[in-house]
Amino acid sequence: MDEYRTSNRSMWDELAEINARSSFYNLPGFKAGQTSLHPLELSELGPHVPGRSLLHLQCHFGLDTLSWARQGARVTGVDFSPRGVELARGLAAELDIPARFICSDLYALPAQLEETFEIVFTSYGVLTWLPDLAGWARLVARYLQPGGIFYIAEFHPFAMMLDDESPAPRLRYDYFDPTMLVFPNNTGSYADHSATLHTPVSYEWQHTLGEIISALCAAGLHIDFLHEQEYMCYQMAPYMPQTGPEEWRLPPDHPRLPLQFSLMAHRV
Repeated sequence: MDEYRTSNRSMWDELAEINARSSFYNLPGFKAGQTSLHPLELSELGPHVPGRSLLHLQCHFGLDTLSWARQGARVTGVDFSPRGVELARGLAAELDIPARFICSDLYALPAQLEETFEIVFTSYGVLTWLPDLAGWARLVARYLQPGGIFYIAEFHPFAMMLDDESPAPRLRYDYFDPTMLVFPNNTGSYADHSATLHTPVSYEWQHTLGEIISALCAAGLHIDFLHEQEYMCYQMAPYMPQTGPEEWRLPPDHPRLPLQFSLMAHRV
């Protein structure tokens, strides 16, 4: 198990550097005051945020964490990439945005962080890196105050079955595969396909939508809503046309499928 942590951490250290330079993340625009949050997150979670404490799990190099701070939250971001956390702290200092960032493996976080929060937030491409979904859900519950809100916006598990390299939509992966998946890092970053990664492989896990919901319920959370979206917030595959601001869909001649989901829950 240590092998997956070491390799994935090394890769995300590389990605932090690559992504911070990419036009995908548009760091100059962020520094000028633009938000990194998708309209979906702002509409669904945004009204709950001002004045509340917010814990951002798997925060990468901190743009969404700092965007929530600009929305009035008291923020703490957590990521296992030392370089990602270093960049996040530097941005917070440069922009004079109050924020705390902690470098920790997700499952080891209780050794560094004891307090609880009014909101726990995570988004986009996070669950595939977690081998223990039940442990993740218990961690979410552990950090929520009674009545606190958990919110996730994430790529739909079914969308992750699609081949993102083919010229047209087709299924490539097994939805119910419980094994650890090993991928060669030969396609650069999702934010910069021309980038070179030196970490040879990454390790991922597939979780079904039922497993995600069941894990949260077993951890004691009450589901307030589950929304499925027929768009994705970035162009995952070349066959996806852009159909609106920050929205990419399957081709119009293809049956519609869920590409993202958003979920809100609270601790009873």
